Amino acid sequence: MAPVKSGKSTEIRAPLIREYSMKKVKYYYNTNSLRYEKLETPLRVKLLRVLGFLSAALVTAVIIVSIAYRYFPSANEKRLQQQNEALKENYLVLDERARKLQDRMHVLEERDNEIYRAIFEANPIPDSARLMEIQQQQEIRLVMSLNRFELEESVVSTLGNIERRMVFQDKSYEQLSGFIKNKEQLLACTPAIQPVSNSDLKRVASGYGYRIDPIYKTPRFHAGLDFTAPQGTPIYATANGVAKIAGNTGNGYGNHVVISHGYGYETLYGHMFRVKVRVGERVKRGEVIGYVGSTGKSTGPHCHYEVRKNSQRIDPVYFFYNDLTPEQFNRIIKLAAQSNQSFD
Repeated sequence: MAPVKSGKSTEIRAPLIREYSMKKVKYYYNTNSLRYEKLETPLRVKLLRVLGFLSAALVTAVIIVSIAYRYFPSANEKRLQQQNEALKENYLVLDERARKLQDRMHVLEERDNEIYRAIFEANPIPDSARLMEIQQQQEIRLVMSLNRFELEESVVSTLGNIERRMVFQDKSYEQLSGFIKNKEQLLACTPAIQPVSNSDLKRVASGYGYRIDPIYKTPRFHAGLDFTAPQGTPIYATANGVAKIAGNTGNGYGNHVVISHGYGYETLYGHMFRVKVRVGERVKRGEVIGYVGSTGKSTGPHCHYEVRKNSQRIDPVYFFYNDLTPEQFNRIIKLAAQSNQSFD
């Protein structure tokens, strides 16, 4: 480098150096041409590399976002989760209350069928009638996995089932109320006393069943109970009813009265000296309907008494529960069971 002379001082100037940034070029050795050649990447490969990078980046982003949402919920998600937990807790409370209501309904239904309807001789209501189209749903169906709408639907369904069962139970109790009223009338229309005054039980002469016929002297079926008494002794209606027959119809009972009490019950009072009631007349239990006599096929003054249920003759001795003590009832059963000769 040569000094430059300019007047009094000498100034040394450095040559200008220019730097060029050169792109890195890759070469490879071509065994065919036996020389180094420039490596050029095809456009297709470049595009595949770019797509691969973008795909990897997208998958990574999805994984990161999923992890973030799973373990780091947002404020809104936290609020929704809290509401969901509260709904589930409320559901458990409601489900417990519904379970208790169902248990109470079950007790009421059993009491209805086993007690009340048994007392009034009514057929029990089948469960299919109470439940109608209600199906037994499963016990809490994995409550923790139910969403809000499923929880609401489950609670509404359970309460709806209980409501329908209560409607049927209300109808049943209304029917039972009618049974109570009818039962009072039924009791008043059921034979319950002796047709003649017989406090000492000495007037029972012949009972129900096969007895010796007083005329033919052969065993014949005796369909009633004979009470001996002096002629003119009052005969009483044993239950409320309407006189169906009053007089002599030529059937061997002489002057007799048949009272229709309803509910399938009828009573017959035979061989009267005189009939006091008329056909169609209403009578009450204990009312005098005639007087003891010996008309018709009879061998002495007495009252032949029969009880019929749905046209079938039954033993009258079991219809004296209104005017006898338990001891008297046992005694009259023994007296009526004795084998002897009937009066008609």
